[in-house]
Order: sequence, then structure tokens, then C-alpha cells
Amino acid sequence: MVATVLLRLVLWLLLTGNVGAVNLGVGLLVALLLPGRLGGRWDGAALGRALGQVLRVIPQAYREALEMMLHPHTQEVIRVREVAPQRSPGLIFLDTFLITVTPKTIVLNYREAEGYVVHYVQPPSASARRA
Repeated sequence: MVATVLLRLVLWLLLTGNVGAVNLGVGLLVALLLPGRLGGRWDGAALGRALGQVLRVIPQAYREALEMMLHPHTQEVIRVREVAPQRSPGLIFLDTFLITVTPKTIVLNYREAEGYVVHYVQPPSASARRA
């Protein structure tokens, strides 16, 4: 229970980008009021890997934001990103969050048989810049 509330609170703080006392209180309230898990139990190792992934994606998000400011990204691509079979709803949410938190990508849809439909923005290709 404590690990679930802590994970929810961390995600809240990442989404809001504010660690002020009021926002921390609101985030804790939201974390406590959200309904229970939909999937099975998460083991400690899976939760540790999930938190590690969240902490690794934060610098990537800042790097991508800086790249987009310095070099405009005008190309758009939609691809399907494969997903491991039989993912729990919690891990599907976490995957979606990790993909969407970076500025160059957003999950448009999740198809159980195929994976995540992801929209990417990219800098113009070399051939397009010369034209």
C-alpha cells in the first residue's frame, strides 16, 4: 500500500512539476483517493524497475526539450511500438506515461495485439533541408 501511494505521489509530482507544500498535500490526497490496483500484486523488484525507468526518463525529457528549442522538429511519424505480452494494466499505464512524458513522443492508442501507437516528432531530414 505504501509503495503504491509513493509511486502515485511521485507520478503526481512529475506531472505537475511543483514540489510546493500545497501541491504535495494535494498529490498525497489524490494518491490516497485513487481506487486500488486493477492488476495483480506488484512485487518489489518490478516496482523498483518501474521507479528506475521513471528516474531515467526525466533527463531524457529535458534533453529532448532542449533539442526541440535549438532545432525545430517539423517531421511527424506514427509508428507502432511493440509491447511485451500479458502486461498488467498498471505496467501499461507506466509504459504510456514513460513514452508520453518525453516531448518528442505521445501515445495515441494501445492495441493489445500490436502495441502502442506512438506519434513522434523529428527534425527535418537532410534531404528536406537541402530542398
